[in-house]
Amino acid sequence: MIKIGLLCHRSISSIKHCFSNIFHQDLLRCSRGMVTLIVATTIDPASIGPASALLAMPGWYPGPPIQDVPSFVNRDVRLLKHDSSIVREDHLDMRWEDTTGETVDEVIFLSKHTAASNRPALTVHPIGVPHLTEGDQLPVGGKPAWAAPPNPRIGPWFRLLKSIADSQNLTPEFEVTLEATHHGPVTNAPTMFVEIGSTEEYWKRQDAAQAIALLVWEGLGLGGGDAVGDWSRNCCQQKILLGIGGGHYVPRHMDIVRKDGVWVGHLIAGYSLPMDDPGPSKSQSNLEVGGTWKQAIRVAFDTTRAAFPQGEVLAHLDNKSFKGWQRNAIVGFLAEQNIKVGKPSDFC
Repeated sequence: MIKIGLLCHRSISSIKHCFSNIFHQDLLRCSRGMVTLIVATTIDPASIGPASALLAMPGWYPGPPIQDVPSFVNRDVRLLKHDSSIVREDHLDMRWEDTTGETVDEVIFLSKHTAASNRPALTVHPIGVPHLTEGDQLPVGGKPAWAAPPNPRIGPWFRLLKSIADSQNLTPEFEVTLEATHHGPVTNAPTMFVEIGSTEEYWKRQDAAQAIALLVWEGLGLGGGDAVGDWSRNCCQQKILLGIGGGHYVPRHMDIVRKDGVWVGHLIAGYSLPMDDPGPSKSQSNLEVGGTWKQAIRVAFDTTRAAFPQGEVLAHLDNKSFKGWQRNAIVGFLAEQNIKVGKPSDFC
């Protein structure tokens, strides 16, 4: 079974023979040894619940373990179930590649979401801690000055998740929302988290788990339909939103991403843009503002651009979230870096 599971090592003709209903794009990915990696942890009910629901759907069979972590295979999708913290198991994409020889094209983590409000929620977000520096604590994983390339599916899957939640009567009880870029683990491939929040009662909800499983099933085209959010099929000079500023749930950026056809990269909240208050001198022009905010923007831009080849990354500022001197500093830095600023109408 493992030999069959590792079908990316076989010829295209062999794959066609075994899976005649696989789309040409899937065959092309497999011929290049490219797979999607889904990661779940058994210690989190909001992670293992959706994973179990997904594995109950047709087409899965055991794959090769990596360092005693079991895997499951379905077409060009691989699912790992480990027993550790979801934000601490670094380099799973590289570890899979080292074990199997397959190249991980993207990583999707299934996880719980926590919030002070305890509000039930279904969330999607990119990961990284681009504002941190050497010596800073890393309470939720990652590494200093790092962000994973954002998975291009984030925007399309956010909209698909809203549609699924609506159809299954999970809304308005559950809020469907984006989150800002935050936490680890460290990956190199384009990455996203899909989460259920925000308390143990909701982490264990089977209807929420089924909704997330259906999101992955439909979103990756495992049921035979077209995959959702495949940038390689939609990369003709389209614009990508790089969100800068605002709160953790990025409402002004999210208002744009709700619209069909909008692509989104990193979403850098105000708390990830540390800016030193210059005091009385803040009214001066060409003010030099300290802090790691420039580093955060540069890392977010570079990794977003890497995730969307041939796309045009435009910064979208939550202007109302900034004081005047902060906004002026950010706009000036973006101009220095040749990063264009977009209006809401530029993305639609």
